[in-house]
Amino acid sequence: MELRKDAQVGITGTDDDAYRVALDTFLAGSDEKGITHAYLRQVVDRLPARRLLLDVGAAQGTTTRYLAPYFERTVCIEPSEPMRRELARTCPQAEVVAQPVGEARLDVQADLALLSHVLYYIPRTRWAETTARIMEWVAPGGVLLVLLQSPDNACMRMVHHFTGRHFDVRELVGELAALRPGLVGHTELDVVPARYRGRNLEETVMVADFLLSVPDAPSATREAVEAYVRRHFDNDDGTYTFRHDQHVLRIERPAP
Repeated sequence: MELRKDAQVGITGTDDDAYRVALDTFLAGSDEKGITHAYLRQVVDRLPARRLLLDVGAAQGTTTRYLAPYFERTVCIEPSEPMRRELARTCPQAEVVAQPVGEARLDVQADLALLSHVLYYIPRTRWAETTARIMEWVAPGGVLLVLLQSPDNACMRMVHHFTGRHFDVRELVGELAALRPGLVGHTELDVVPARYRGRNLEETVMVADFLLSVPDAPSATREAVEAYVRRHFDNDDGTYTFRHDQHVLRIERPAP
């Protein structure tokens, strides 16, 4: 994906390297990974088996690297070639599938599957279909975790303000009942807190630019985004802060 260099903001195009740089900047200023990893460790500790981890949309593999030592085998789906290069360095033991989730052909039974912050890039009408596809790769007794930002946090209020888009993983729960019997058992929603702190205005606007890169959504001028960042995120000391708490939908596949 490409970070636009004109007066419009939004990561578009095909330059995945720019996307990766923006993502890395966001994660460097956020406490998301540490808190999320602690949450994931609790989930792993409760699993009945740890034979296989499936990470769908693994990106550069930071979370994959954290989870992989707990499992005998790790399989990742990651369509971005620059991200796959990073993933190979970060988690060399992982088996990597280059096709998107809708095209991937896997013969696996995962004890834990992860779909972390991927649904923004999948049409809303295909969320249930995508979830069902992944649940087919989850072993009986296994778990799929679907992570998405809470629509009520400061970050997603900004996204809605500029794009009109709304993402709420809670809407998926009702659709899961229509999936074939034996695929979905108990579901539960957890909240995992997260906070981003930008060191200066330029960095925070770049991160806002990245977060506003919603496919097929209208773009905004840099001036408008900068004004929004100043108005809502300014700490009055040259730094900027916003919450981006996450929803985690835990979906268990029934044991036989």
